[in-house]
Formats: sequence, C-alpha cells, structure tokens
Amino acid sequence: MALQIGIVGLPNVGKSTLFQALTRIAVPAENFPFCTIDPNVGVVAVPDERLDVLAKIVHTQKIVPTTIEFVDIAGLVAGAHKGEGLGNQFLQHIREVDAIAEVIRVFDDPDVIHVAGKSDPKNDMETIHMELMMADLQVLDSVADTVGKKARGQDKQALTELAVVEKLRAALNAGTLANAVELNEEEQGIVHRYQLLTRKPFVFIANITEGATGDSLPDFLQAMHPVPVSAKIEAELTQLDSAEAQTFMEELGMKETGLSAVIRRGYETLDLITFFTAGEKEARAWTVHRGATAPQAAGKIHTDFEKGFIRAEVVSYADFVAHNGWQGAKAAGKVRMEGKTYIVQDGDVMLFHFN
Repeated sequence: MALQIGIVGLPNVGKSTLFQALTRIAVPAENFPFCTIDPNVGVVAVPDERLDVLAKIVHTQKIVPTTIEFVDIAGLVAGAHKGEGLGNQFLQHIREVDAIAEVIRVFDDPDVIHVAGKSDPKNDMETIHMELMMADLQVLDSVADTVGKKARGQDKQALTELAVVEKLRAALNAGTLANAVELNEEEQGIVHRYQLLTRKPFVFIANITEGATGDSLPDFLQAMHPVPVSAKIEAELTQLDSAEAQTFMEELGMKETGLSAVIRRGYETLDLITFFTAGEKEARAWTVHRGATAPQAAGKIHTDFEKGFIRAEVVSYADFVAHNGWQGAKAAGKVRMEGKTYIVQDGDVMLFHFN
C-alpha cells in the first residue's frame, strides 16, 4: 500500500487546484500508470533523477518510480467537527493517512471569494488546527469514558492508558497539537490506536501569488518552513508538454515545479528513504522508512523475500554509477554482501537472495 498524505484547507484556498495538478503528474502507462483510485485519491510518482540514470546504465526501457497517494479532503470550515459544511464528512478519510498537507492561502485574488470574507493566513491556520484538535478531542473524550470505567476498578493497563489520554486532552485544550506532546515508546503505541489527526506529521503549503517568493511570507508562516507553491502556475504547467513547461519554468526562474517540492517534502517529513533495484527487466525505486533492515526492504518487493531472506548484494548509487553497473562495481570491489542486520541506506542499489 502506498504512503498517503491528506490535503486539508479552508474552501477556496487552492487546495483542490493543487490536488488536480498533483494528480496530473503521470508516468508512462507502460511503466507505472498514474491512476485515480476515486475522485478524491490520486497516486503520484516521487521525482528522483537517479532512477533515469540507473535505467540508462542497465539498458532498460522500463522505469518504475516509487509513489505517494494524495487524498483530497473537502474544504473545512469553522464548526466542521460539529457537522458544519462538508469537511466533517471527510475527516474520517484522513484518519489513516501518514501525514497531513495543510494548504494556506497567501495569494491575492478578488475574484476568488474567501470563506471568511477576507484573506487572513494566520486565522485560516488557526481555524484548521482548531477543527482538527476538536475532532481529536471528541475521540479522546470517547476513549476516556470507556477506559475510565476500567481505571476506576484499578485496572493497571487502563490506568496507564487514561494517563496518556489526559495528557493529550490537556495539551489539545491548551491549543497544542498532539504531535508536539512528548511520549515514551509505550505511550506512542497506545496513542497510535486512536489515529489522532493532530498527532500526524504536517507539511505546510503556502499557496502564493504568481511571481511571489517564500521570502514574502508572513513571519509566523515562515517559521513553519512551508513549501511555497502557486497552484495556479502548477495547474498551467500540467497543461504543457515537457519542452514548453521547461521553457515556462526558466522564464519564471523555477528550478523545479512546486509540486515536485511538495512531494519531496512529504517524503522527507515521513522520514523515508529510497533504495533501488536495477536490471535488464526494469529499474525501480522502492520506499522504506529510515532505519529499515535488508529483510524489511526485501519485504517491500514481496513478503516471501522477507521470510526467506538469505543475504543482499548492495552497492551505493554513487559507486554503481561510477563503475557503470553491477559488473564494473563488482570488479572494483564495491559490491558488498550484507546480512539480516544491515540497515538500508538511501540510494542503495540492491539484489536480494532468498530461499
């Protein structure tokens, strides 16, 4: 299952425009087809120039990038947690996403009406956070009622769980997101079951006016280290062929699309790394969490690979390229045999041996 990022924001902040632009980023159908699972979910390739280089070295035409799913959530409004607007219907859709991308309107356009009557980025962010926190409080209140009964009977597990619930409720009631609350490993395991929205990592996206830069953002927003994107420009870029898009970007002084930056930031926020498999049949990128072992990486390809893992041939991307593939890297002594305890590194090119 692909990793998922849920896109949230107030109505008319450019959230759906951004989503539509994101989900038009397709890789060739004969390789790994872009697909829309339903009108609100799109699968997007993670941009990685290394994959094209590997494909040329191993002489394969089949390139399969790793992917991330984006889930578009209907615009939230004040009171969404109580059923106001449409957003409440979709809050449950992002309970299971891995991270939340929050789109904040910074652009000026009198033709695009703001739901509150005027654009106020700080107020917009506070509104979104309030709705997510209130939705989380509803979950915690329900858990507290259930666990509290057992805790009154001096059930040790219930007492531990109730203490965690109360810690989170206190933070949320004070206006602090749950992801800012420090928890030990046991507490993290308990909280994970609740699927709290504000416990998830956040990626902030500033939808800026065409021609603006990240330096022009308000101080409070710059502190969030947002990805500055003009959803309008990104939508225009998706309508152009690659040559036209490149020319347009050069005219605007863009080194990469904002969408690529969003995808990359999401990947970084989730602390993910990429390893590769490369041969005559295909060159392919795979996603694992930083710290994954070789057998866990093998399991991304097929569960049988993890169960029957014997060893892995491993070479760094830099050495693979420098020595022009497997044969040259082996001749130069750059290919290593690694066992079950090996921690996969970003850019590793791997060949698994399994029973």
